[in-house]
Amino acid sequence: MNPLKYSIMITYKANINRIRLVKEKSNYKKVKISSSRDAYEYIKSFYFDDISIFESFYLLLLNRANNTTGYVKISQGGITGTIADPRIIAKYAIDSLCTSVILAHNHPSGNHYPSEADKNLTTKIKTGLLLFDITTLDHIILTEDGYYSFADENII
Repeated sequence: MNPLKYSIMITYKANINRIRLVKEKSNYKKVKISSSRDAYEYIKSFYFDDISIFESFYLLLLNRANNTTGYVKISQGGITGTIADPRIIAKYAIDSLCTSVILAHNHPSGNHYPSEADKNLTTKIKTGLLLFDITTLDHIILTEDGYYSFADENII
C-alpha cells in the first residue's frame, strides 16, 4: 500500500500581517554626531515640553560616518519608567540598515544617573545588536538641564 495515496492535505486559511519598512520625511535635519553633547542636543529636540512629565525611550540610527539616518520613539511610559523591548530596538536597527545606534531616554525626576535596570538593559541591547554587526555607541539619559553619557563614563 502506498501511504502517499491515502494522505490528506489540510489547508489552513488565515490572514497574515504584512510588515513594511516605510521612510517618512521629518522636520529633523540629518547631522553628524561626533560627541555625546551632539547626541544630547539632537535627541533633546524630540522631547519638547514632555521631558519633565513622562519617560520616553528613543533610538537614534546612524551610518558608518556617524551621520544620523533616522530615529524612532521606542516607547513612552509613565512618570517613573518606560519599557524598552530589545527585540523592537533590534527590529528597527536591522530594518534601517544602520551600522550603529545611540540609545536615549529621559528621567523626568531630573536625576542624571542610570539605575541598575538602565545598565542591564544597555548591556542586553549592546550584546544583541553585536550579533548583527551593529554597534551601540552610547546610551544618553536626558533631563531638562543636562545629560549622562554611558560612553563618557566608560560603562558601555
